[in-house]
Amino acid sequence: MATHTPDRVLSTLNADGSRRWLRPKRSEGAFWQKRRIVAYALMFVFFIIPYLRLHGKPLVLLDIPRRLFIILGTTFLPTDTLLFMLLFVTVGIGIFLLTALFGRVWCGWGCPQTVYMEFLFRPIERLLEGGRTGTLSLDRATGLKPRRLLKWAVYLVLALFLAHTFLAYFVGIDQLVHWVRSSPSDHPTAFFVMAATTAAIMFDFTYFREQTCLVACPYGRLQSVLLDRQSLIVGYDVHRGEPRGKVEHLVPTGDCIDCRACVLTCPTGIDIRDGLQMECIHCTQCADACDQIMDRVGKPRGLVKYTSRDQLEGKPRHLIRPRVIIYPAALLVAASLLVYFLNQRRDADVTVLRGIGAPYSFEADGRVVNQLRVRITNRTDLPHEYAISLEGANGAQVISPENPLKVGPGELRSTSLFIVGPRTLFHDGERHIDLKITDGVHTDRFEYTLVGPEHDDERPETDHHTDKGQDR
Repeated sequence: MATHTPDRVLSTLNADGSRRWLRPKRSEGAFWQKRRIVAYALMFVFFIIPYLRLHGKPLVLLDIPRRLFIILGTTFLPTDTLLFMLLFVTVGIGIFLLTALFGRVWCGWGCPQTVYMEFLFRPIERLLEGGRTGTLSLDRATGLKPRRLLKWAVYLVLALFLAHTFLAYFVGIDQLVHWVRSSPSDHPTAFFVMAATTAAIMFDFTYFREQTCLVACPYGRLQSVLLDRQSLIVGYDVHRGEPRGKVEHLVPTGDCIDCRACVLTCPTGIDIRDGLQMECIHCTQCADACDQIMDRVGKPRGLVKYTSRDQLEGKPRHLIRPRVIIYPAALLVAASLLVYFLNQRRDADVTVLRGIGAPYSFEADGRVVNQLRVRITNRTDLPHEYAISLEGANGAQVISPENPLKVGPGELRSTSLFIVGPRTLFHDGERHIDLKITDGVHTDRFEYTLVGPEHDDERPETDHHTDKGQDR
């Protein structure tokens, strides 16, 4: 096993408690080339999504003030608690399955922290500061550092662009363009969010960097329960590599020549030869670096490679195991339920509630009055008028301050209804009716129980009544 540097406590912490700045050497191997394609594709997707529309809606819009969420052209409202739960469960199980099969592939290939750090901000750093050697010399230099100041200026422009793109996911691209062209005083809250996001991006990519993965992100700490011994990891073949030694040594050694190329290229500063570690993000830079060294010394590639812990111990790989059976089954159930309930959604959510106060009252002419409250949420993108009427209650009528009720797109409105009917309408103190609500295209019916006097000789002056109805 590798011996730790005596003046270092952790990969980013020196023995005196000071920060050890990591300046990894880039290893442009086969994995790096593939990761670069994936990274730039993900960046492009992130930048283009706010401009795309599906079914006349933004592809993604998370309008928190209006409590309106559009995902892949599908509108979700705050009342969609079950749908949100199923969506999060589906995504969560998908992450478990992906990790069980491919390890921390998200961290190394898809996480925005890794993608932007390794394929946007760090390349600019190397370009403006003169590569890894130039950056290390600037670390040791004192006084004014023009190249570093230039780098930070470029970082600020990129952070502003990323912050505005991020904001577009929450306000829409049209609103964002309007705000950009107007004074910040016209939209102080949005401007503050953008400024705070810009500051967070600058702090992350100029100072915090790999600490986001090592300190802030919990994913590495969860890998012990998310991974099993058959999960794909980036690992060092101890049996092939040990004992280590230089090529010129006369004593027979393993394939590892202890060049430390894998350590110099690691963006989190670890030594992959120490085994599976929480800090490893499976970015495969160590594998690319090692393959290049193996080519130079005439030894086969794959000393550091994608493998599993069981394979490193000489055991066979088993694709079929409990996790890869249970997780897909659970994912199928959750995704099926999500699709089913999405298809069951109506264009409007209607809630009928009993009015506040006495369950019923009498008019001067002896007729019985039931007060109801109707709440309607318009789930469509167009305004609708909802007409409310009765079925199954001959002699009764609906009185409302607004009927039909006008409800805007994505809006929730409520109104009071007064259902007035003769005493003969009731039998044993109640009457079952159907409340019909229609927007002219779709019609919904809701069963409701009106309450009234239990006996024909009950006087209108009676102050005490029993509520036999149920809220719906």
